[in-house]
Amino acid sequence: MQIIPAILPRDFADLSAHLECVKGLVPLVQIDICDGQFTPTASWPYKKHDLNFEAITKEDRGLPFWEDIEYEFDLMVNKPEDVVLDYVSAGASRIVLHTESKGDINVAIEKLLGKVDIGLALNIDTPLDILERYKDKIADCTIKYIQLMGIDNVGFQGQAFDDKVVSRIKEVKKKYFELAIQIDGGVNLETAPLLRDVGADRLIVGSAIFESDNVAEAIREFENM
Repeated sequence: MQIIPAILPRDFADLSAHLECVKGLVPLVQIDICDGQFTPTASWPYKKHDLNFEAITKEDRGLPFWEDIEYEFDLMVNKPEDVVLDYVSAGASRIVLHTESKGDINVAIEKLLGKVDIGLALNIDTPLDILERYKDKIADCTIKYIQLMGIDNVGFQGQAFDDKVVSRIKEVKKKYFELAIQIDGGVNLETAPLLRDVGADRLIVGSAIFESDNVAEAIREFENM
């Protein structure tokens, strides 16, 4: 089971500082992108105009430690079709699209074809039947994985785990056994073994890593469960 640290960056300096903590410890990091519309609050680069992000999307510079770390962007944004290619240019290996986003998810998917691995995220109360809309894209492996949220409110870290996600993992695993399942939200050393045992393939971990006394030791504890 893969452990993926998640960063919800306030600004570019905050992003760089968090990445510095995990450089050399993990191969891939998830960066949470919140536009302040799909989510109640905004994160980098939406918080304010950011010249660093502009330079990165123009490929004038790279993301911090881009030679050592791969990046997954979790796009908690409306109209993802308008911005997905910016994150491809920024160096994404994987991009998560939220099925509840306003806009055209199918257009976003088409723009990403052949460029990155594409995942679909579902909020805790979103009916799993929504995946039927994408069954053809799941069947032909356009959609590579599903991200199930384990918390009630997306766009925040440190929230309480919602155990409804356990039955949801089982149901998705049974119906879409070919898809990897990753869980985002409420993941800690107490909930992680349960998520592993019911079929989660990847765990997205934010505060349980970055608010620990020792980031490297926290990652080792997750990996050695």
